[in-house]
Amino acid sequence: MAADVTASESGDSGAAAVLAQPSPLAAFWSAFGENKGAAFGLAVFGLVLMLALAADLVAPYSPIEQFRDAVRAPPVWETGGSWRFILGTDGDGHDMLSRLIYGARVSLFIGFSVMCVSFVIGAALGLAAAMTGPVVDTAVTRLMDLIMAVPSLVLAILVVAVLGPSLTNTIVAVTIVYLPRYVRLVRASALGELNKDYVTAAKVAGVGPFRLAWSTVLPNCLAPLIVMAALGVSDAILEAAGLGFLGLGAQPPTPEWGSMLADSREFIRSDPWIVTLPGLAILITVVAINLAGDGLRDALDPKMRRG
Repeated sequence: MAADVTASESGDSGAAAVLAQPSPLAAFWSAFGENKGAAFGLAVFGLVLMLALAADLVAPYSPIEQFRDAVRAPPVWETGGSWRFILGTDGDGHDMLSRLIYGARVSLFIGFSVMCVSFVIGAALGLAAAMTGPVVDTAVTRLMDLIMAVPSLVLAILVVAVLGPSLTNTIVAVTIVYLPRYVRLVRASALGELNKDYVTAAKVAGVGPFRLAWSTVLPNCLAPLIVMAALGVSDAILEAAGLGFLGLGAQPPTPEWGSMLADSREFIRSDPWIVTLPGLAILITVVAINLAGDGLRDALDPKMRRG
C-alpha cells in the first residue's frame, strides 16, 4: 500500500514538473530578456516602427509641405526657435520632424522589403544548391561568388545606374547585393542537415524532394536564417541611405534619410541640425536593430544562453 502511495506521489510530481515547464515561446522571451541591451534595442526599434506606421497621425505636417516664411528655422532649443517647428526646418522649408517620421516609414519599408525578398529567394536558391546535385550547386555557388566579388556599394550603384534611380530600383539593387549571404547560409545549413537521421527517415517514407526541402530541411535551418534576416534589415537601411546620399536612391521630395543628408550638406556649418538629425535617425535605428539582433541570436542559440 505504501509503495502504491509512493508511486502515485512520484507520478503526480512528475506530471507537475512537466506542466511547470515553460513553453518554448516563454523560454525564448526569458532568454532574450536576459540581454538588457537587446531589450533596450527592441524597445527603441518598436518605438521607431510605431512612429513609422502612425506617421499620418503623429507627424505635425506633410513631409512635402513647404513653409516659405520659415526656411531653415532653428529647432526649439536654439535661439529663435519655436514650438511651431520643434526640430526646425530644412533649406526648402520642410518641417524636419515630419520628414524624419515619414523617412522612418520609407527606410524601414526598404529594409523589410529587402529582407523578405532576400529571405525567400535566398532560401530557394540555397536549398536548390544543396539538394539538387553538383551542376546546380556549382552554378548557384559561382554566381553568388561573382556577386560577392564586387564591393557592395559599387554593385548597388551599378544596378541603379542601369535601372535608373528610384525607390523600387533601390530595393532591387540592395536585394541583389545582400542575396548571397542568405543563399550561402541556407546552403551550408541544409548540407549539414542532409546526413541526419530524420532526413533519411523522411526519404525512406517516400517524401518528395520539394516537400523534403521546404517542410523537413528548411525548418531546421531557420534559427540562423532568422538572425541573419534581422540583422539584414539594418544593413539594407544603411545601403539604401548610402545610395540616397549619392542621389541614386529615393528621389525628392520623398523623405528618405540618406537623401535628406545629401540635401543638407551645404548647411553643415551654418545650420548643423539639418544634417545632424537624419544622421542620428539612421544611427539610432541601425544600432537598435543590431542590439535586438544580437539578443535574438543569443536566445535562439542554446550555447549562448546564460546559465
